[in-house]
Amino acid sequence: MGRRGPAAAGGAGAGAARDAGDAPREAPPRGAPHYGHSVRLLLRGPRGIRVAMVAHGHDNTLPISLDLMLERCRAVVRGAPRPLIVGDLPFGSYESSPAQAVESAVRLVKEGGVDAVKMEGGALSRVNAAKAIVEAGIAVMGHVGLTPQAISVLGGFRAHGKTVDSALKVVEAALALQEAGCFAVVLECVPSPVAAAATQALQIPTIGIGAGSLCSGQVLVYHDLLGMFQSPNHSKVTPKFCKQFGNAGADITKALTEYREQVEARSFPDAIYTPYKMSCKDADDFANVLQKMGFDGAAAAAATAADNAGKLVDRKPHQEMNNNGVLTAGAAV
Repeated sequence: MGRRGPAAAGGAGAGAARDAGDAPREAPPRGAPHYGHSVRLLLRGPRGIRVAMVAHGHDNTLPISLDLMLERCRAVVRGAPRPLIVGDLPFGSYESSPAQAVESAVRLVKEGGVDAVKMEGGALSRVNAAKAIVEAGIAVMGHVGLTPQAISVLGGFRAHGKTVDSALKVVEAALALQEAGCFAVVLECVPSPVAAAATQALQIPTIGIGAGSLCSGQVLVYHDLLGMFQSPNHSKVTPKFCKQFGNAGADITKALTEYREQVEARSFPDAIYTPYKMSCKDADDFANVLQKMGFDGAAAAAATAADNAGKLVDRKPHQEMNNNGVLTAGAAV
């Protein structure tokens, strides 16, 4: 089954706009097929906080390059072939001119394998860039409200639309992006009345992030919603609007601690997790050869290990060996 196109993710019209679905902003390269069966849209890209900050340790979204974005897009496409995948145009890849924007978008589609691209901002230059990309035959998702790539102008990660004038600017920017041909618009960090008004005014889906429940769909960063980070420093960049649906970070920390403790105690790996065996004859011959070569210590170590392995026969059924020390059919390797 092929991936969903932009129209399938939520076409024009108020009814279709309400069917945009939920979207994790970051898809993991591996294991993503699980998401592919439960969500309709994957956003791959820098809300740079996500790639630059949660994956690369930067303080903001700006350092991510187009080449790095291409690598990450390809990984997501391999891992999640079914959902609609939208690749973010990183800072510096579309601001100079509509021609630059088209060139970067073409690379994301051709080299990154994404289905559509997303770009931030609703100023005239951004609208013209979006229109040029659409006219080049590439689907575009807009992004208004808080635009993380513009934090140097905005003065930081700040909510938008809290006054009448700024609220109207958010709605007008979204309408301009729709007019330019965008198939959807992200509304980030705006009050619920502003998001509701924009959603009602538009004929394309709105995707909310920190914009209340009245958008057509929702997006969150999976690192945040899964509770993956335990460092106190992460609390500084975890948005107020992000609900933690899991506690994966604590589980990861617990598992790594247990792993270290068992390794230090030499209780792991035990016989169950040491499935590759030598026959008794080969083990003896190996020790004898080592001894003849002058490696007495190595020969003794090999003989002791073989003797201990022979005493530990309590193995799980899926890891049992035949008499020749070969894994049986269906055994895990």
